[in-house]
Amino acid sequence: MAGSSSSNTEKAGTIQRIRVENFMCHGSLSVDFIDYVNFITGQNGSGKSAILTALCVAFGIKARGTQRATSLKDFIKNGCSHALVVVEMTNQGVDAFKFDDYGGKIVIERRITESGNTTVLKDSHGKKVSNRKEDLQELVDHFNIDVENPCVIMTQDKSREFLHSGTGKDKFKFFYRATLLQQVFDLLKGIQQNIDAAGGYVDEMEQEMRPVLEQLKQLHEKMKSVESMEQMGQNLVTLRKLAAWSEANEEERRYQEGLQKLEKYSARKPACEEKINKIQDSLKSLREDQTSKKAAISSLLQKTREFRQMQDEKQKRLTQATREDAQIEEEQSARKRSIEQMVKRLQWLEQQIYDIRNRHMQASQAEEKRQKEDYFRLQSVIDESSNQLRRLEEEMATIDSRSTSASEEVNQVREEIEEKKRESRELNAQIQKLQSQQSNKVTAFGGENVLRLLRTIEQRCREFSKPPLGPLGAHVGLIGDDSWALALEIAIGKLLNAFIVTNHRDMLVLRDCAKTCGYHNLQIIIYDFNRPLLNIPSHMLPDKALMTIQSLLSIDSATVMNVLIDQGSVERQVLVKDYHEGKHVVFERRAAHVKEVYTLDGTRMFTRGNTQTTLPPDSRIRSGRLCAAVDDVIRNIENDMSALQEDIQRRERHKRAAELSLHNLRDELQSFKRRKRDLQMHISRQQLQLRDLRNAVDAETNLGADPNVDELEEEIARLNSDRQSKEDSLEKLKIKRSQSQEKVSSIRSEIDLLHESAKDDIEAFQARENELIAVEEEIAKGVAAESHYKSIMQEKVMQDIRNQEAENERQRRILQETIAKASEICSREELESLHVPRRSSEQLRTEMRHLKETLQREEGRHEESADEIRSKFNKMQRRVEKKKAQYSSYRQKLAMVEEALGARLKKFQRNSSYLKRQLTWQFNGHLQKKGMSGKIQVDFSDETLGIQVQMPQDASNNMVKDTRGLSGGERSFSTLCFALALQEMTEAPFRAMDEFDVFMDAVSRKISLETVVDFAVSHGSQWIFITPHDISMVKAGERVKKQQLAAPRP
Repeated sequence: MAGSSSSNTEKAGTIQRIRVENFMCHGSLSVDFIDYVNFITGQNGSGKSAILTALCVAFGIKARGTQRATSLKDFIKNGCSHALVVVEMTNQGVDAFKFDDYGGKIVIERRITESGNTTVLKDSHGKKVSNRKEDLQELVDHFNIDVENPCVIMTQDKSREFLHSGTGKDKFKFFYRATLLQQVFDLLKGIQQNIDAAGGYVDEMEQEMRPVLEQLKQLHEKMKSVESMEQMGQNLVTLRKLAAWSEANEEERRYQEGLQKLEKYSARKPACEEKINKIQDSLKSLREDQTSKKAAISSLLQKTREFRQMQDEKQKRLTQATREDAQIEEEQSARKRSIEQMVKRLQWLEQQIYDIRNRHMQASQAEEKRQKEDYFRLQSVIDESSNQLRRLEEEMATIDSRSTSASEEVNQVREEIEEKKRESRELNAQIQKLQSQQSNKVTAFGGENVLRLLRTIEQRCREFSKPPLGPLGAHVGLIGDDSWALALEIAIGKLLNAFIVTNHRDMLVLRDCAKTCGYHNLQIIIYDFNRPLLNIPSHMLPDKALMTIQSLLSIDSATVMNVLIDQGSVERQVLVKDYHEGKHVVFERRAAHVKEVYTLDGTRMFTRGNTQTTLPPDSRIRSGRLCAAVDDVIRNIENDMSALQEDIQRRERHKRAAELSLHNLRDELQSFKRRKRDLQMHISRQQLQLRDLRNAVDAETNLGADPNVDELEEEIARLNSDRQSKEDSLEKLKIKRSQSQEKVSSIRSEIDLLHESAKDDIEAFQARENELIAVEEEIAKGVAAESHYKSIMQEKVMQDIRNQEAENERQRRILQETIAKASEICSREELESLHVPRRSSEQLRTEMRHLKETLQREEGRHEESADEIRSKFNKMQRRVEKKKAQYSSYRQKLAMVEEALGARLKKFQRNSSYLKRQLTWQFNGHLQKKGMSGKIQVDFSDETLGIQVQMPQDASNNMVKDTRGLSGGERSFSTLCFALALQEMTEAPFRAMDEFDVFMDAVSRKISLETVVDFAVSHGSQWIFITPHDISMVKAGERVKKQQLAAPRP
């Protein structure tokens, strides 16, 4: 046993000795064990199973857990008052339990009496160390000793229970309990129930807060109302001060205006006197000039008077001669018109006679036939013209339709050109943004607005609990080339302009800053800045072979990365090169944990349930803001603009061609309209001719005998006689007219000679006369002006000055009285310190009246003072904020616990699957030692376990799916294989099995014994096997110990 002793020094938790007194059937029994394989044999009734029962009792199991008693006192031997169980364990090596306290051995002593039981832990010297159950439980947990686990201690009851169990659920319970999955699942289920209960409790607490919140809201409204009343009171006092001084200011303004008016009126007096003096000086010089001009005119007046007499006489003669000549000319013209009328009348009478006779001569049968032919010809022409008109209208309808189509085409091309121009403007705006981005990267994520906002944030940084982060795009970089920039822009572009704050108050401050800068619709995200970088388990991420957006991002802040994960799911958005690859990933392969797929050109693909969705790229987004090579992007956009301009020019040419075609069609349509109008007029004329022809035929038909033209001939003779007499008198008038014209010419020559002789004298007289008239007019104007200004001086200027002086004196007294009254209310310096805008007295009185009415109404509504309401509100607000923070903390903790529970559940499911496969492999490996094969099927959803065994002699290769279909030995061997398979999945310092070989034949028992010995020796752990059968085929050795209990007494 030397080898055994040396081995003991290296292990901890193995059983060295079990000693019982008055326990079950044993009065006193002590059994020693080695650290490897221990066999205990004996006849039925020798108390073999009591050893395992004592081991379970020592480690704290309840009586019902042993399935042999309902109370611990039932284990006391009949006739005894107490029972004692002592278990000695090794405690050496690296796994030793509190080696300083217990040393190399731990002794567990449990004493059972009728009244109760005690457990004592002792060290290697037998000294008591502890008697607390918690210390025993700590020891059990340290060595992973679970005596209720069938894989640690399989009593004969548990072995028999498994052998005779025919249902898959019972086998599953055995497997679940043996692998500790049942314990872990119960713990997780209990945690979930506790989380649900805690969440419900928090909901109840929040529900209880609602009346308090309502009271707080009412108090807040009251406080605002009372504060409004206080403000109104202050405003009323201010208004009274303003009103007092407003009246004084108005009186002062009136007084100053009066002084200014007096200055203005006084300034008029010297100006008016100066003007009067100037006018008098001017009048004096004008009168002197008038006297000299009158003297010069008097000498010229006599000469002019004689000339005028001669001129008047000759002018009268010229007038009379001209009148006589005009009368003769008028009479001559009248005679010519009368002769011309006679000639026209003679010609008309002669033509009438000719026509009458001619028509009468042509009224024959042949003429009538010709007129009828003309009638039918005109009717044929009218019909043909009507047909042409109808064809013309059809062609006009066709051209009108073509014109409408051409007009629509022109409108469509014009709209396309406008759309292209709009795209060109957008491209130009993008170029400007990119050029601005070259100088400052931040402008790419909000333009000039974000720069103003950042300056405002810097100015108001003390108002934030923590400085905001943003825009997010300024903290994000693109790893590698820029080919994925467009896809990233479409995927997370909306988040790049956002800002992050740490709480709601900071969000309100930031919103106010944005409003001040004119930055509307700013996206603000509230996130905990203290939260570390999210660590997402690998099993929750897409396949590593797929490229995610997160893998391409270079971010300098853990908070920004967390926001992009929470808000943008960048860890589950996959990037692919083209549509076919994306279709394979998201639709055909259905890769796990992939939310969306984006291609290089920005195409978006995803599945929701059974629905497959593909969205084309946004045409408004042409480049990504995360790209580094901005010059290349600008160059590409400029190329696009060039191509767009060429397209616009091409469309312009197309539009001009379409407009020219439309113009030609409209001209052609107008031409057809003119032809239609001409044709209609032609038809009308033909119809009129047809009607005249019909009337002429009717008239010819009614012709009688030769016409009578005697009266016409007599009138012609009379007209010829009158014409001859008038022509004679006209010759006489011509001679008389010639004489009168000669007379008029002679008189005009005389007048011209007279004018030439007196021209110089007349011109000198007229010049002097005109100068005198001008001087007299100036004198008259000067006299009127002098009179006007003197009147103004007396009636206006001096009177205004006297009136204004009196008014200023009155206003000065009123001003002094008003200032004195206003000073009694407040001083002018106090009023100026208020810094309030000036208003009129009327406005102030109106505001004061409204404020007084409002104050009276509000004072009637409130019974409490403002301080009382404010104190109540502050207390309740502090309490509510404290509760809210407390509940929010609870919610966060519950969320973290629930998240951790979800991770543990997933890990539990994964480990369960691993254990199932491991169990099948080990079970089949043990069966193969007897030439058998099998399989274990575990269904965690239905909680069933099925064992399938195929016997080597079964030629049909059919598996037995129910162990009750096996023989007793086969069932026991299968049970042993199943137990050994479970043993490899269980960690414990020792294991014990009772009656593991029941119902086996000799061959099965031999194979089973060899199997368990080899298994136990190879694993190097302590095993305790209890069997009533012969184990002589097992050879004792250094690692195998055999003990036999005495036969029971009769």
